[in-house]
Amino acid sequence: MVKHDEKQFLNLPFTGICTFGKYPICADLDQLDADVAVIGVPNDMGTQWKSGARMGPRGIREGSTLYSFGLEGAYDIENDITYLGPDWKVVDCGDVDMVHGDLMQCHENTEAAIRKIVSKGAMPVVLGGDHSITAAVGEGLEELGPFHVIQIDAHLDWADHRSGMRYGHGSCIRRLSELDYVQKIFQLGIRGISSSKKEDVDAAREYGSVILSPRQMRKMGIEEVLEQIPAGEKYYVTIDIDGLDPSIAPGTGTPSPGGLLYDEVNELLEGIAKRGEVIGFDLVEVAPPYDPTGITQQVGARLLLDLLSYVLKEKESRKLV
Repeated sequence: MVKHDEKQFLNLPFTGICTFGKYPICADLDQLDADVAVIGVPNDMGTQWKSGARMGPRGIREGSTLYSFGLEGAYDIENDITYLGPDWKVVDCGDVDMVHGDLMQCHENTEAAIRKIVSKGAMPVVLGGDHSITAAVGEGLEELGPFHVIQIDAHLDWADHRSGMRYGHGSCIRRLSELDYVQKIFQLGIRGISSSKKEDVDAAREYGSVILSPRQMRKMGIEEVLEQIPAGEKYYVTIDIDGLDPSIAPGTGTPSPGGLLYDEVNELLEGIAKRGEVIGFDLVEVAPPYDPTGITQQVGARLLLDLLSYVLKEKESRKLV
């Protein structure tokens, strides 16, 4: 057996506690002291078809361990930059408490948790859950307003209600539009039949929402898409995993063919981080029961780590100015 003088602690993906990115745990939000607070919202009571996104936070955490080997930061070979270095304190705060069968209590619990994170000066990174949770997260971000909303999604999510239900996963962006501190809304990746009724699309356009399908985005190019977004302002980014094509992210309750590819979303997120200040973001609708390979939760985790990397690198560069 060969012995090495210098021993490294590798913290390999299959060892230890399965937190997001293998980051430390903060079990009590009252004791939160961090730059970034990752929190799960395992709520899928707002779904209109297949449930399963309640298992999303656990799945995303497991997927994230692939990208966290316990070394000093993450080196990007394409950009020749090391991200997520030791100067930033990121913690996993576990999950918002859920009350089974009571959607609105779950939303209230979610809003309260986000308000607490914001009050502690940390940036919330939210693991869904179905997309209904985004309305509650938006409420919790009130102190950081005004801000714009950037949505990556197959579906418009602008339904006013479904038989009186106003807080399902098909209504979350319309609920955000009703908040007086939400400014413009950019809806990217929207496509396909059954995404929304015509009256919902008309209402979104009347509000002033910018709606682009993957085909339109490809014709424009990412730079032109980014130019639609006001520069130097605040953004809340919400990523529905079904914004990506189901060939690379099949584990979701409402897959829609013709979606964005990983590289396209990655480039878009990098551009968003450089264009202004991201105050928080979520990734929703990962439903592990529909993907035995686990690739969906790995793609979702990678996108969250990508955006977090870009946001923190921009904060570093602004500190140096």
